[in-house]
Amino acid sequence: MNTKFLAVSATALASVIALAGCASGAGSSSSTTPGTGSSSSGMPGMDHGAMPGMGSGTATAASDHNPADTMFTQGMIPHHTQAVEMSDMMLTKKDIPASVTALATKIKAAQGPEIATMTGWLKSWNESATMSAGHGMDGMMGDDDLKKLNAAQGTEAARLFLQQMIAHHEGAVMMAKTEMTQGKNADAVRLSKDIAAAQEAEIQEMRKLLAAL
Repeated sequence: MNTKFLAVSATALASVIALAGCASGAGSSSSTTPGTGSSSSGMPGMDHGAMPGMGSGTATAASDHNPADTMFTQGMIPHHTQAVEMSDMMLTKKDIPASVTALATKIKAAQGPEIATMTGWLKSWNESATMSAGHGMDGMMGDDDLKKLNAAQGTEAARLFLQQMIAHHEGAVMMAKTEMTQGKNADAVRLSKDIAAAQEAEIQEMRKLLAAL
């Protein structure tokens, strides 16, 4: 599993900013989560974009988080941002199976608002949005990985996207499970549980799609 850092491209940042723009109040201390109605899990009834309890100002107070919450949030923001970038790559390609395009759309729709939510948390906690040096992020793709994905077309691109995103999701699940056991902030722990459930379900979905290619 690749743990290298990625300098997020301007395109990815622009995409995230556009998605975050739909989330009112994401950067405020109220940390209200935008209700997208989208689910990255593909599971009926799970609204991954709207998480209960995240409108509580006390839940995100500076005194109500610990270093594990900070590390989880600082790491998951660039992790999600890379997933959005990878999804954007797929959405610009031709001859991609509709099921893979739908998955990329779903990942982008779910993770963009979560980036905005977590950014708001860090602001309300008076924490830096940048992770401290020395802390890796499981499942991140390196520059060469993204260049290969960007250059690939058709079925080859779909297969590579699924392979890379499975590894990427597995890394996010590991990060989320660490937060579940070590985190203090109720909203951050709740989000970590949602991420783990949603992305474990998507991993199974992607494995089935990969086998069918």
